[in-house]
Amino acid sequence: MSIVKASALFQVALAVSLTFLIAGRASDAPLTSIDERGVASWNASPVDLSFLNAAERPAGKHGFLGAVRDKLLFADGTPARFWGTNLTSDALFGTPRENVRLQARRLSRLGFNLVRFHHHDSYWANPNIFGDGTSPDTKNLSASMLERLDWWIKSLKDEGIYIWLDLHVQRHLQKADGIEDFDEISKGKPAVGIPGYNYVNSSIRLAMQQFNETYLSHTNVFTGLRYKDDPAIVAMLLTNENDITKHFGNKLLPNQNVPRHTHRYMAEAESFAAKYKLPRDRIWRSWEHGPSKLFLNDLEHRFNFEMISHLRGLGVRVPIAATSSWGENPLSSLPALTAGDLIDVHSYGGVGELENNPVRTPTLVHWIAAAQIIDHPLSVTEWNVAPFPVSDRHVIPLYIASSASLQGWDALMQYAYAWQPLVDRGTPSNWQSFNDPSLLATLPAAALLYRRNDVQEARTVYAFALTQDQLFNRLISPANSVALRTAAERGKLVIAMPQTRELSWLEQSRIPAGVEVITDPDKSLIDGNAHEIISDTGEVRRNWNSGIYTINTPRSQVAMGRIGGMALSLADVDFNITTPSATVAVQSLDGKPISTAGAILISLGASSVPKAGNQLPFRAEPVLGGLSVRAGMGLRLFRSQVAGKEEIELPAIYENGRYRINLDRDLGTYWLVLK
Repeated sequence: MSIVKASALFQVALAVSLTFLIAGRASDAPLTSIDERGVASWNASPVDLSFLNAAERPAGKHGFLGAVRDKLLFADGTPARFWGTNLTSDALFGTPRENVRLQARRLSRLGFNLVRFHHHDSYWANPNIFGDGTSPDTKNLSASMLERLDWWIKSLKDEGIYIWLDLHVQRHLQKADGIEDFDEISKGKPAVGIPGYNYVNSSIRLAMQQFNETYLSHTNVFTGLRYKDDPAIVAMLLTNENDITKHFGNKLLPNQNVPRHTHRYMAEAESFAAKYKLPRDRIWRSWEHGPSKLFLNDLEHRFNFEMISHLRGLGVRVPIAATSSWGENPLSSLPALTAGDLIDVHSYGGVGELENNPVRTPTLVHWIAAAQIIDHPLSVTEWNVAPFPVSDRHVIPLYIASSASLQGWDALMQYAYAWQPLVDRGTPSNWQSFNDPSLLATLPAAALLYRRNDVQEARTVYAFALTQDQLFNRLISPANSVALRTAAERGKLVIAMPQTRELSWLEQSRIPAGVEVITDPDKSLIDGNAHEIISDTGEVRRNWNSGIYTINTPRSQVAMGRIGGMALSLADVDFNITTPSATVAVQSLDGKPISTAGAILISLGASSVPKAGNQLPFRAEPVLGGLSVRAGMGLRLFRSQVAGKEEIELPAIYENGRYRINLDRDLGTYWLVLK
């Protein structure tokens, strides 16, 4: 049975003979073209993993999603595990209907089973949910724009893909919205953003609630279901990147020239101080750790509780996240998020994440792990690396996927699949992966590994249990806590909330038996001279000195990072790659171990850069070298091929129970299949 479906992805023109740096190290392999012979067009997929969604069609057949302690379960008891991405702004509203169908099918074939709708309300997006920008207010939702979302939902649902709805991203309020003290916060501008002000201005909260009611009570013209009644919509986020415990509390201070908002803020602070006999001269100082973090968490939690209660009153049944832990939030920002049913995180890394020594430096994975609160499911609505184009970004999907499996995270969403209308191959951008060869090369492999649970969850659990004094009076985060970083490397990290007199709503975490408790944020769990760590399951190894990461499980075997010139051997695969920085993933496609599989996918990833001026085509580096794969006799090697054309068979020598595969410059693809 053919697994690889179609092609023509990057449409890279002529080969070029340039050398470039990969993660800071010079490559002598020239950039080359990947042409129409080997890859998928912008509206087709290089591989077909849609079988992962076959049992879910149409999405929602298991009933509404729920949060049960630290797991996500559907109403019929089916466990939920989501590998997702984001669709934003023009991709949502500017993609023609026929292309929406094609893209929904492509997303399924790439292995996604969750899509987050983002920047639907953002002031810079034209059109957005309010229309074409000519409306004098943001009270009314555009019927035609809602219909475009309806069609996305219908099309994704038909492919077995679920939907995550954000309720507020970057909506800008206008004077005609009737916001109290609008002139004060707009400072003469025609519109103003919500973050920070919503915590003290009740008219902003009311405007948000009115939006939520209109949005979620809308009936999808293609499914006949109101958004709040559609079990294919599995989760919601109250407000995107909008906390006052770190980021936006400062907007309310006396020096911000918003006197009536400051008055409300100071009155709340003084009331909290009086109630709990806390120092009035410190309680409002949002930039400092100490009593202010107690007050700010309480103020943020009250908003979250009110908004979630309103949604439940509307009949919303799915899990709700408050806002996200983002932008290097410390642990002191977590308590307010417990108002939600799950904790959400955003995390962005950079070049050389695999080379960060956890004794000294955090990775993007550590920032996610440090937000996993005991007995709360964890979602990651945004993960990525920057600035574009990070040369080793091909390693990130599998790094995230394997880490998520080890840590027991529940829903991962790459940011983002597309922000432009999906009408052609688009332009290069850090905020869209649909045309990015370095990400597309390994995103399907990551989906297969994570959704199939190929990597076992860590057996050792570390509970980071701080006292109230430590949590609120000291800035603690992966940036300065070696315990957080190294615990997340050695096993599964969870955060325990302390009993807190001033926060009666904060439940003290119940630490299960057998969990190793950490109380010192400055204690390393890894020797300072160590250069690598192996998961307690023995399946994942990261060597930060060499920048090499391997995954060694029966169904997925991966070598990635600075693997060029290194002879690496896993259970069934030997890697001899010469490309300095690359990702090579060998995975069974039929659920059997690689050694007995009837179909095996080989995914190859390397660096790619856009043409000068950040234009297409991408210039993509080939993965060169050789592989030896132990598998049963009788398989043949094929290159992923243009849709409608005869498959091209490639030579593969079989001897001593192993297939020897040569990866040369003429391969012209990042995907091969043995079948």
